[in-house]
Amino acid sequence: MPGTGRREEGCLEERACDEALHHEGTGEPNHRLTVCEQYVAVSTKSFRIADLWPFTERLERFGLAGFGWGATWLADDGTLRSYRDIGAFRDDDGRAAVGEELTRALLVHLRRPSKFSTIGIPDTQPFDDPAGRYAFSHNGDLANYTELRKEYREAGRIQGRADTEVGARWLEDAWTGTGSVPETLKRLHETFGGHANLAVVTSEGQAHHYAGNDENPVFSFDLEGIRVASTGMYSLDRSVFKYVVPEATDRKLVKLEATASL
Repeated sequence: MPGTGRREEGCLEERACDEALHHEGTGEPNHRLTVCEQYVAVSTKSFRIADLWPFTERLERFGLAGFGWGATWLADDGTLRSYRDIGAFRDDDGRAAVGEELTRALLVHLRRPSKFSTIGIPDTQPFDDPAGRYAFSHNGDLANYTELRKEYREAGRIQGRADTEVGARWLEDAWTGTGSVPETLKRLHETFGGHANLAVVTSEGQAHHYAGNDENPVFSFDLEGIRVASTGMYSLDRSVFKYVVPEATDRKLVKLEATASL
């Protein structure tokens, strides 16, 4: 059965979502328009990536992304392969070739940067781990990144302009291969602060989606035999299931500072 053995710590059943979302949305809104969207998807059987393209296009459209996109997937040989483009997913002919790939684990990031000066391939996600252990993407903002950015830049490890790359460099150093991925992602968020949803797909075929952005909830659900953990189009309710993925089943909200591990 698809999804057997997944650990979704801190996930709430659908009936509890509304109360939790209402509680999370009681603070002052943040109007920085950091409206990237992202999701991870896993199945026990290989699936054609294009099977998720209708969902992906709707997530980009209703999530107000469209300024770059990327995907990382687990190939048959056990390696992670990536594709990135600085245009909108819906306009990119390259998505056709990616869609023909078969995989059991996938990470997709749809970009809408808070600073348009960061549009470019060096800041287009996901970020590949140089050692091939995982790929990483981020939705929101990392607040306290400037000091480490300077350190990484002086070491020749920074190519772009955005905050996410700094988080990617930190993760490279913190990743041990034996520790808990959810705990590592939470430490990343604690290190940098800010509104941060964090997604990872590993070369072992695992996927993790940490929920740390109280302006953009993370939901997990089943989609035609594929388990997905996705951001929710910056709406503090369950409207993602009305506009983006109405066919989803087994819907759950990932609580703040918890991780859906698929």
